[in-house]
This record gives sequence, structure tokens and C-alpha cells, in this order.
Amino acid sequence: MDIYAIQLMKELTMEFIDAYVNEVSKICEQLDKSKINEMLLQLVDLKKRNGRLFVLGVGGSAGNASHAVNDFRKLAGIESYAPTDNISEVTARTNDEGWETVFEAYLKVSNLNDKDCLLILSVGGGDLNKKVSVNLCRAIDFAKLRKVKILGITGKENGHTHVNADVCLVIPQVNLLNITPHSEAFQAIIWHLLVSHPKLKVNSTKW
Repeated sequence: MDIYAIQLMKELTMEFIDAYVNEVSKICEQLDKSKINEMLLQLVDLKKRNGRLFVLGVGGSAGNASHAVNDFRKLAGIESYAPTDNISEVTARTNDEGWETVFEAYLKVSNLNDKDCLLILSVGGGDLNKKVSVNLCRAIDFAKLRKVKILGITGKENGHTHVNADVCLVIPQVNLLNITPHSEAFQAIIWHLLVSHPKLKVNSTKW
């Protein structure tokens, strides 16, 4: 590869990096801080009534759910659970009963009640008509029957989470090609903000 081709490749890679970082900056500027505050207040109330927080997500959001549960438990002192942390139960229920009911079934066995709260982490938020993340949709519908508060962080409006949640923060769309990475990245930013807020945080991090 000659020197001109190498230089062109460097310029193209830097263009993408600059554009991506610029998108992150734009999202930060456009975040609905009032929604974040509403979410915070819901979690403060949850803690006061000694309710439990169930964090639900699939794909990358399932990984985020696990991390979030750790932080809500360790830093905020909120009893929290992510159904996808129990891979044995998830796969057994998927095998025997179907993927669409795994979260609903988990919540039933957990005796979900009106003291508890759901936090949905999802890019699209679920769509029953399109049969996308139906397990999240069914969990939300079950939670509503139990009069449970529902929070959400999504990348799109008008998904099942956005329509049915008590509070849903939609991550601003600044590039339709990067909705998924930005949505999942900002899930982490938002829950870290929440567990770091003095109204929730009860334990310090080590560093």
C-alpha cells in the first residue's frame, strides 16, 4: 500500500471517529433532563416503600441490565434483579414455554406487586404487531395489570415501552445508522447518573 493510500485511510477513519464523537456530544445536549429527573424521583419513591427493581433487556441491553442491577444494589441499596442473569431459567423457559413469555413468567414467580418497579432497557422498546421483543411487551402488560410503575430507556418513540411506561427517556436520534450503539451506550450513562445522584447513592465507589 503506497503512502497516499495510507494517508487516505487515516483520513477516512478519523472522519468516522470525529463524526461519532460529535453525535455523542449532540445527544448529550438534547437529552430530556426532566425525564431523567422523573425517573430519579420514581426510584427514590421505590426505595422509600422498600420495593424491588426488575431490569429487563435483551441482546446488548441484557448485558446492560446485569451491570445496572449490580450498581442499583451496591451503590443505591435497592433490591434489584435482572431475569437474564439466570441463564438456566431463561433457557429452560425458552425451551419449554417459548421466548415470548420468559420475563412474564419470571415476574409471576417473583410475585411482582405494586411496590415494585420495572426498568426496561431497549433500543426499539418492543412491538407486538411486528413481533419484536415480544417478551418485553408481555412483561410490561403484566406489570400494568399488577399496577407496577414502569420506567424505560429506549432509542425510539412509539414502541411498546414508550407508549406504556410511566416514564420513558428516549435517547435523541442524531444518526439513524447509529441508533443501536448510541441507545445502548446511553443506557449506561443514564443509570450511572441515577446511582451517582445524592438522592439515591448510599455507598461510595472504590475509586
